[in-house]
Amino acid sequence: MRFDRVAVLDWSAARGRGRGRDSIWLGLAGPEGESTESIATRGAAEDRLVALLARTLARGERLLLGCDFAFGYPRGFAAALTGQASALAVWDWLEPRVTETADHGSTYRAVAAAINARFRHDGPFWGNGERAGTPGLPRRKKGLPEGLAEHRATERAARDGAGRPKSVWQLAGAGAVGAQTLTGIPVLARLRARFAPAVAAWPFEPAADAPVVLAEVYPSLLFREVRAAEHGIRDEVQVRLLSRALVRLSARDALAPLFARGNPEEGAILGAGHTAALRAALAD
Repeated sequence: MRFDRVAVLDWSAARGRGRGRDSIWLGLAGPEGESTESIATRGAAEDRLVALLARTLARGERLLLGCDFAFGYPRGFAAALTGQASALAVWDWLEPRVTETADHGSTYRAVAAAINARFRHDGPFWGNGERAGTPGLPRRKKGLPEGLAEHRATERAARDGAGRPKSVWQLAGAGAVGAQTLTGIPVLARLRARFAPAVAAWPFEPAADAPVVLAEVYPSLLFREVRAAEHGIRDEVQVRLLSRALVRLSARDALAPLFARGNPEEGAILGAGHTAALRAALAD
């Protein structure tokens, strides 16, 4: 499985215009070399991705776009929310509901609270880093609804010294990914709809021949290499190193093992269980 370019996106759910460490970061690796760029807002980042996909398709090339947030939720959530055991059904459900506000904020907290209310007792989402509370969204973790797990199988597989990714139910706190997931999925849902049928969301759709493949990534798999970097903002270093590793594996036609397994309901982290291959690609 080969791609002309690899892009890695480090997403942010922060309010306002991000700068430096608080920016959205996009790393690109391909025939022209490597580049990283800082993007201030989610709206600007979506515009940048639209331009990137349009250029890829106009050139008749292939692009792997890795995004640093979860593409799915633990087994049972999709069916409870949408009536279908399908992560893409959750994408379609979230897309019209999680929207941007005039101050570069997001409605994701209200949407999480509304989802919580659909469960008989406590809903799964928790965490709020803002001073103002959101009714129905507890600040501290409570019990999960019956049948829902704390983590997906892929998060357990990604444990490799860097620590396991946080639960998608946690929306605030150090390392939390829940808010990024709620704000990022709607963007990918729009990209997938806008450029259909050229875009495949892995592992929910076949990735072998699609011109553009969307995949969940976890740059902390390369935490040793990121830590060893001499300079740079951590998020910038992460997207640069992971895009480099993936494009090198692509050039050797060695990406197929990373795509071999994926849970069609929960999603999967591309590279989980294959950290050694990613590190070896960087070492060459």
